[in-house]
Amino acid sequence: MTRGVVGVPLGWSAGSLVALAVAVVFGISAGAASLSATDIVLHLLSLLPFGTETPLTERQAALLVELRLPRVIMGAVVGALLATAGAAYQGVFRNPLADPYLLGAASGAGLGATAIIVFGSEFSDSPRALVPVAAFAGALVGVAAAYLLGTTAGGGGTSSLVLAGVAVSSFLAAAQTFVQQMGTDQLQRIYAWLLGGLGRGGWDDVRLIAPYTVLGLLILLVCGYLLDMLALGDDKAVSLGLNPAIVRIVVISAASLATAAAVSVSGLIGFVGIVVPHIVRRLVGSSYRAILPVTMIVGAAFLVVVDIVARTVVSPAELPIGVVTAFLGAPFFVLILRTTRHHAT
Repeated sequence: MTRGVVGVPLGWSAGSLVALAVAVVFGISAGAASLSATDIVLHLLSLLPFGTETPLTERQAALLVELRLPRVIMGAVVGALLATAGAAYQGVFRNPLADPYLLGAASGAGLGATAIIVFGSEFSDSPRALVPVAAFAGALVGVAAAYLLGTTAGGGGTSSLVLAGVAVSSFLAAAQTFVQQMGTDQLQRIYAWLLGGLGRGGWDDVRLIAPYTVLGLLILLVCGYLLDMLALGDDKAVSLGLNPAIVRIVVISAASLATAAAVSVSGLIGFVGIVVPHIVRRLVGSSYRAILPVTMIVGAAFLVVVDIVARTVVSPAELPIGVVTAFLGAPFFVLILRTTRHHAT
């Protein structure tokens, strides 16, 4: 198969981009007020310099630009962040079951974000801007705790790391519940946020996480080659001039930053970081130079499609997007767990 300069199969990279474009158009068009794909494309073109005249009415244009477009973009960004972070965790821990949700990163980010939602106004005039930072700190604490517990108490195997992640996530969830009860006036907002969703966001949220998104994804994409070297083993990596400890710190920090950025605006959305990387790995092979960029694109398309399901399957009501990903991801996780144990025996 023809490959690009970074080792990404051109067919899969082009196909994933097409899938993302199709998902975005359908995501924008889906809803109670019908908008055709053709009208959407023509309106978006009309926003460009020297663009054509828009076929939409003023009300339709406002619906498109102020409500649907930021929601779809947010879904694509969150999906890209969670999927890429999951692939990076799997590479750095050499564990096919590593995932932001299972490693405690998402729960830690949730605790940090909840703390700011409840207490942020007491020490800042703009607490909302602190949510991604607090979520990042919480994600780092969650991953570090799960990794240390899994390696020191359980030997560092696949099952040990997963069990450690579950234990840490449970503890952090309990701490989050405790924090919630100290801010009862924010309970409805927090519970809606915990179930995961994109309906609350807008252009402000897109702008809020933009710098964290760019920084986290850029670092992870650059580290694809380093993860391939780590896969050879620490001794081989050292012989090639690599410092495995520094690489792990950088990758874990960037993956935690990506997770925190996603969680801070969408809440807890599980299984994206384990489903998408495994699908991509079967398509493009085992090199992280190919896995990471394709996973980023496929993850974006995946969550946009999941959001379409979440807001149409019980229309006019709306399912929390975290519920939909759990329905899809839980059976997939069981399948991966069975496959992993089969290969280990």
